[in-house]
Amino acid sequence: MTLLAAFTFVTAQAATPRLERQGSTMRLIVNDEPLLLLGGELGNSSASSAAYMAPYWPKLKQMNLNTVLAPVSWELVEPVEGQFDWRSFDQLLKDARAHDMKLVLLWFGAWKNSMSTYVPSWVKRDQARFPRVQLPNGQSTEILSAFSTATRDADARAFAALLSHIKAVDAKQSTVVMVQVENEIGMLPVAREYGAEANRLFADRVPAELMRHLDASRVHQTGLHKLWAEQGGKSEGTWTEVFGEGDASAEAFTAWHYSRFVEALVVAGKAAYPLPMYVNAALNRMNKAPGEYPSGGPLPHLLDVWKAGAPSLDLLAPDIYFPNFVDLAARFRRADNAVFIPEANNSDKPEVPANAFYAFGKLDAIGFSPFSIESIADRKPNPLADAYAVLRQLSPAILSAQGLNRMSGFRPRILEDETVIDMPVTEDIGNYSFTVSFIDPWTPEAEQRTATHGGLIIQTGPEDYLIAGQGIVVTAKPIGTGPPLAGIDHAWEGRFDQQGRWISGRLLNGDQTHQGRHVRLAPGQFQIQQVRFYRYR
Repeated sequence: MTLLAAFTFVTAQAATPRLERQGSTMRLIVNDEPLLLLGGELGNSSASSAAYMAPYWPKLKQMNLNTVLAPVSWELVEPVEGQFDWRSFDQLLKDARAHDMKLVLLWFGAWKNSMSTYVPSWVKRDQARFPRVQLPNGQSTEILSAFSTATRDADARAFAALLSHIKAVDAKQSTVVMVQVENEIGMLPVAREYGAEANRLFADRVPAELMRHLDASRVHQTGLHKLWAEQGGKSEGTWTEVFGEGDASAEAFTAWHYSRFVEALVVAGKAAYPLPMYVNAALNRMNKAPGEYPSGGPLPHLLDVWKAGAPSLDLLAPDIYFPNFVDLAARFRRADNAVFIPEANNSDKPEVPANAFYAFGKLDAIGFSPFSIESIADRKPNPLADAYAVLRQLSPAILSAQGLNRMSGFRPRILEDETVIDMPVTEDIGNYSFTVSFIDPWTPEAEQRTATHGGLIIQTGPEDYLIAGQGIVVTAKPIGTGPPLAGIDHAWEGRFDQQGRWISGRLLNGDQTHQGRHVRLAPGQFQIQQVRFYRYR
């Protein structure tokens, strides 16, 4: 290889989107620059029609998105086995570029929401070659079996063909920045399959590589680790010997074989074009059994099964439609897993903007994306668009602070039963300890919906902070030696322009800071304040 050819190869490789570590987290790097994904996921069928999408693209741009999550279905791109039709994808790519949007592609292959409805007709109609899941009574379902090598290989070939095509048409532009492999994988309505091959493997020993990973990952103490310990922590044995009788061992078995199926796709896809890839989870509700929710997906208690079974995946991501966002999202933040929320509830939910601030500020998320984004494109007022406008301005500061303990996000904790815990929260950031209250003292409580309140704080200098959001009141105390009291040197409201320059608004040195007692971001209007603190006696 000549020197010029080697330089060209390295440059091309450097331009491929990738995850890169910064401090305690990972950042998404696109065109060799970090990118924060302010996203929205389209409805399942929207991207299949360019005409349907045409009026929405400019509206999504006006909503301050920089990324659209869009499905690419197997049945559309390979209607005849071995013959690929890229017209729908190419139009999607063209439209995204025309509106300066990035794309995260959702591969609807063998499974979508557990079911197999997006596979081509030639797969659906050939049950001998592409067998279905069998229930305990022998009945088949509209779910392809994870134990079929023919299904796995056909899916992997199509997936690799997609990645190869993306490389051919997009490697220079990097419009496509990540790919989701399948969609909300999970077994229904029981915990595992009951076909002959599934039964044979369930009676066999737990694979050694899974046992080694569980042993090495004890620090995580997931539900599976606890289940294993309750059974005596055996180093080998059958699934029931290691994990016990019942649905829990059946679900671990299901998770292992789903993850191995996915690993085959990821390996094939990355061999064609190594974009970052992830799998998303349909989460389980409290007191529900595996099969009542999609069994075996990348759920919090099964993350280490998936880490062992699909090591080529870049991350595992939650789809969060339950109220307890804080609790659920936090379970995916691990040293070996960057946080990305591909479906952050439905776009019209009023709590979604506060969740976005929390995800970026507290969890160092690489991206956030509510579902059915086009459904709120015409909404006025549009709180999500307003929140994204602020987050877009803050993106350089957020990206600079991620993983370095210079930032945090705040919102009331909401329980699964929708109880709102809106007590103040205290957290240390840099040289100050901040207490954030979610109840505004100057607004009648009957007019406040504290579940929608939230924001983030970013340290930009020894005493300088950006405080953004709405419905929060922030007080500060110094940390460490020195004068014990904190005062506000100055607090400016303002904004960042498109070049990243700070444009000051009002200087808030009177009633707006309660004569220097606190920083207040009133309910109902997302804003940014640039604040400098000082210490005194």
